[in-house]
Amino acid sequence: MRRHPFPDTMPDDLDLPGKDSDTRGPRGIQSVEVGGQLLVALAHHGRPLALKDLAREAGMTPAKAHPYLVSYIKLGLVEQENGGGRYGLGPLALQLGLISLQQYDPVRLATPRIEELALSLGHTVAIAVWGNRGPTIVRVAEAPSPVHISMRHGTVMSLRGTASGRLFAAYLPPAQVLEALRLNETADAEPARFTPTFEAILAQTRATGLAQSRDGVVAGVSALAAPVFDDGGRMVLSLTAIGPSGHFELDEHHTPARELRRVARELSRQLGWREPETMTPAA
Repeated sequence: MRRHPFPDTMPDDLDLPGKDSDTRGPRGIQSVEVGGQLLVALAHHGRPLALKDLAREAGMTPAKAHPYLVSYIKLGLVEQENGGGRYGLGPLALQLGLISLQQYDPVRLATPRIEELALSLGHTVAIAVWGNRGPTIVRVAEAPSPVHISMRHGTVMSLRGTASGRLFAAYLPPAQVLEALRLNETADAEPARFTPTFEAILAQTRATGLAQSRDGVVAGVSALAAPVFDDGGRMVLSLTAIGPSGHFELDEHHTPARELRRVARELSRQLGWREPETMTPAA
């Protein structure tokens, strides 16, 4: 079927029967996908945009974008400031976002991802959350050749000596971290305080978005950990890869670090997080 040209002010045509379709997946409605780029642009910027700026971000002309925006305003997906100003997400879009966040449980979302990571990296990958005594393992995906180390559910990780612990110490409020140090460190251990060495480790962790440890708690075992954040910018869990030191690459530019960081960011975005220019611990 020959596609008839439309004026630039009209939405793209529907994916009608007989029209060439993409055989790689289910058929959809092209005009919905095209117009949806306007919503993607608004979500990406997180603030209202003028028509010309919004249209440019969505890859279309203002004349083409306007009919979509009129329909979205009627649905409540978009609203316009003062009847003629910038366009922003509307009440229905906000309501849908809140409902979506309520459906997302961080651990449930992350569990299948650590199974994938364990297979692709060839290392054990665990999820840790903050418990009443500090970073606590809640899920473990064993590698084909697992590391022989205690990684059972409920294991509390050292704040100073493990990648998971250092990650939480870098992003949680200092008072919360100090309280966990007091609970877990013995009388003859290092005092519950942030030493210059520990501060330097945490600063490096925040700078790279990764925590690492080599032979920290168990000789011959190394680990990398990446943070997952929620919509309020709070760290909700760590993704931690663990392997034998002789075969575990800690460099932030190598595959384990890149993959951990990629998956952590994808999960964070699913939870509503927007990546800031710099990430610092909560006050």
